Amino acid sequence: MKHLYQFCILLSFFLMSLGFRSYSVLAETKPIKVMTTFYPIYTFTKAVVGNTGDVTMLIGPGMEIHDFEPSTKTMIELEKTDDFIYLDPSMETWVAQLEKSNSSRKTNMIKASGEMILATSQESPEEHQKEEHVHEVDPHLWLSPRRAIQLVENIKDSLVKSHPDLASQFEQNASQYLKQLKELDKDYQVTFSQAKQKSFVTQHAAFTYLALDYQLQQIAITGISADIEPSAKRLIQLIDYVKKYEIKYIYFEKSASKNLARTLASEANLNIAVLNPLESLTQEEIKKGQDYFSVMRANLKALRLTTDRASKAVEDEQ
Repeated sequence: MKHLYQFCILLSFFLMSLGFRSYSVLAETKPIKVMTTFYPIYTFTKAVVGNTGDVTMLIGPGMEIHDFEPSTKTMIELEKTDDFIYLDPSMETWVAQLEKSNSSRKTNMIKASGEMILATSQESPEEHQKEEHVHEVDPHLWLSPRRAIQLVENIKDSLVKSHPDLASQFEQNASQYLKQLKELDKDYQVTFSQAKQKSFVTQHAAFTYLALDYQLQQIAITGISADIEPSAKRLIQLIDYVKKYEIKYIYFEKSASKNLARTLASEANLNIAVLNPLESLTQEEIKKGQDYFSVMRANLKALRLTTDRASKAVEDEQ
């Protein structure tokens, strides 16, 4: 009887330990919750997190990143989130407001740019006639595959620090994604090492890092907008500039006015090409299979319209 009693005691402890272990396993496998700001940070983070958690995006297509104002709902959701990942305060200028609301400090606030040094912005006030915000530094790091590699590394390292038990999954997921980014970087490097024309002219000076990393020169045309036709005076100046340097393409965002494109084509014998700043993708674009890589390869193809053609070295307008 005594032995039976001892056996029952031991069995009880054994079953209890199994229960604790089961609970521990469940706790470890509970998906983490990660909130990101806009598309590039979302897609980089999702690649690293994989199936270990749920990744959401705060700012969707058609929403202005700089003018975004966190709602009460956003503040509440933040408190339920394990990690909040943003690019840099120069892009998401409202992040400080979120950090103040994170009173419980349960949410890890992760800056994807980490210790990266940002270049001085080439954007001018003329480019932002309708906007209050003008960048002092250029936040468009994701538009260079080489900088995108560093962003993914930073996101991965920060998540490993926040969730060391998931380190191996993060490392494995990041490794697969970084392999694709390095292939993209190589394609850019090989293409532009053979460039016959190193300068490209753009209305939106968002490609500073791309130019720096692949030995190109970004020439930003000021005083014109993607959706407003230039004045007669500005058009004459632009025609003279285009003829002087034999420019065949000026790059706009995909939202460029068709009227402006027609005007420039007819008056300046100039073509409009698209460089996508990739701040967002619509659901329709995603359904069609577009992603970071497809858009960046489309940008590469568009730039080749200029770089594959030998012409005069282009200088900034005086």
